[in-house]
Amino acid sequence: MDSITASPGKYIQGQHILSRAGQYLKPLGQHFLVLADSFVADLVEEMLRRTCEEHQIDVEFALFGGECSQPEIDQLCILAQRAECDAILGIGGGKTLDTAKAVACLMKSPMVIAPTVASSDAPCSALSVIYCEDGSLDRYLPLPHNPDLVLVDSAIIAGAPPRLLAAGIGDALSTWFEARACAKSGAVTSAGGLPGRAALALAELCYRTLLESGVTAVSDAQQHNVTAALERVIEANIYLSGIGFESGGLAAAHAVHNGLTTLPDTQKTLHGEKVAFGTRVQLILEDAPQEEQVAVLNLCHKSGLPVTLSELGITQGVEEKVRQVAQASCQPESPMHNMPGKITPQQVFDAILLADELGRMASS
Repeated sequence: MDSITASPGKYIQGQHILSRAGQYLKPLGQHFLVLADSFVADLVEEMLRRTCEEHQIDVEFALFGGECSQPEIDQLCILAQRAECDAILGIGGGKTLDTAKAVACLMKSPMVIAPTVASSDAPCSALSVIYCEDGSLDRYLPLPHNPDLVLVDSAIIAGAPPRLLAAGIGDALSTWFEARACAKSGAVTSAGGLPGRAALALAELCYRTLLESGVTAVSDAQQHNVTAALERVIEANIYLSGIGFESGGLAAAHAVHNGLTTLPDTQKTLHGEKVAFGTRVQLILEDAPQEEQVAVLNLCHKSGLPVTLSELGITQGVEEKVRQVAQASCQPESPMHNMPGKITPQQVFDAILLADELGRMASS
């Protein structure tokens, strides 16, 4: 089977980059539909209109309705057609960006993504998660290609709640270990092939960057300061992890995350917070070197990521709920089956309880 490495056409990161966006948008379109929620629109609309006017680009702002649903996508496609827009720009968080990607896909238009938080690696991916209007999962929409351009304004990200950056670290933390597992097992990745050397190298660089700069970056984000450490971690969370997960593959860390989402107890925890716990479970399942397990635990603890079941919201009926998570993480289509060797629900159950015990020891 072929190895495949997928990536956005161009990734650009820097302070106040949205105030200079016109020069980067110009090659992709003349009339952009700009999708943002009301908070983000208030933050960026004036500067974006100014830079687009400087480069003779027309913009049509549309407010995101709050859910990446098919009716929302259809409505925006109609708006884009009526306004004769020839490109789509999504600015904001995950659901706004997924909606913009879906609209660009259906319109067959150039796709530009500008995340305002670094809480996950989704901005660079060729995937949109579609929900029903009641918020329940509808389907995953594979896109024909990755975004043409990803614009990351580090000044805006520095102004976001630091918990979101920490969650991005938690999501990115899994990238190297899952890609490493997929390379060992020969699993097919989200990109449709085997992990290539470039994806594996970027995934490992992602992990090394988080070890070196993650804790400092969270501290800097708490002060809303754009520093070299924060810039490195933003790139790791969004770009290095984005390419690493899509072209390197998913494994036990995301499988455990998926299992944790079956519990109402974990609804208030963020995606990356659950993935971080899942990463520690994966390392236990692999019997990874103790030094590696300690390094990951320390990074999670110092970054403010949950390291115990109680910090994930699971405080009552623990064993019964952990068994439910273990069973759900081993369902037939689960990325758990990308792990080298067969992993059983009992092994996952035991690993979750051990991860919790080690986390409680670290927190005491």
